[in-house]
Amino acid sequence: MSQASFVPAIRRTVHISRPVLWINAFGTGVLGMWLAGSMWRWEALPLLLWLTLPFNLLIYGVNDVFDQDTDALNPRKGSLEGARIRAGEVRTIWAWVLITNVPFVVWFTFTLPPAALAWIAVYVLVFLFYSAPPLRFKARPWLDSLSNAAYALPLVFMAYALDRTPVWPAAVGLMAWSVAKHAFDAVQDIEEDRAAAITTTAVRLGPRGTAIWSGCWWALSTVCFALVNVPVAVVNALIAGWLVGSLLRDPRPTTGHRLYRYSIAFPYVAGAVAGVQLTVALYLEVYP
Repeated sequence: MSQASFVPAIRRTVHISRPVLWINAFGTGVLGMWLAGSMWRWEALPLLLWLTLPFNLLIYGVNDVFDQDTDALNPRKGSLEGARIRAGEVRTIWAWVLITNVPFVVWFTFTLPPAALAWIAVYVLVFLFYSAPPLRFKARPWLDSLSNAAYALPLVFMAYALDRTPVWPAAVGLMAWSVAKHAFDAVQDIEEDRAAAITTTAVRLGPRGTAIWSGCWWALSTVCFALVNVPVAVVNALIAGWLVGSLLRDPRPTTGHRLYRYSIAFPYVAGAVAGVQLTVALYLEVYP
């Protein structure tokens, strides 16, 4: 492959991995390291690198491969919010998924403890079968939303990788938060999913019902976060309450799409509140 064609191929691969959403994996990994009691551990570097392009290409590349029919009907695809792939790209995507992920899997196998490996395996399998048959959680109401609890697993396997015990209230809180956010974000795709005969939680409940579903899970996450850090819980409740209230006032897919930009910002804001406090606490040696 010439340099002239290599650069666009890399750019396309990065686009497919949805870098605006890397924070959901990479940021959680960083928080997992900090919650384990260290500002920085070199042992965490391979995991953090894997949680950027490689893992996100795995989950979103596989998602795009199996969602071509739905994505073809979705006007927001082909933008920052996700790629619209061509049939001729499928083999290339699978190749890049293997090239970027297999070296990390081999490294982890020989360097990480069994508990960390087990949770990493769950992490990968849940997101792989979110999109891929025969399980394809994406097309199964309730399971599509509940399976997204796996976004919290870096808090678990990062702790085990660093020979620490996970902070379970934080992990469970983030699991509940992820369940809520997935369903909420899917409201904008109700019409396209329905046209493609895909019954998601959002399709089954409709915009109003999904707002209530997400609100309940975000409420649970707030309670869990309060057991760890009250300011994070307060910020979480305020943002979640505003998102849910906005959708309830105008329960339509177009409202879900309008709110999506704020939903994307949600983990950045809440993560910053948590991250700044953890950084200061670690620096002053008052945590753990």
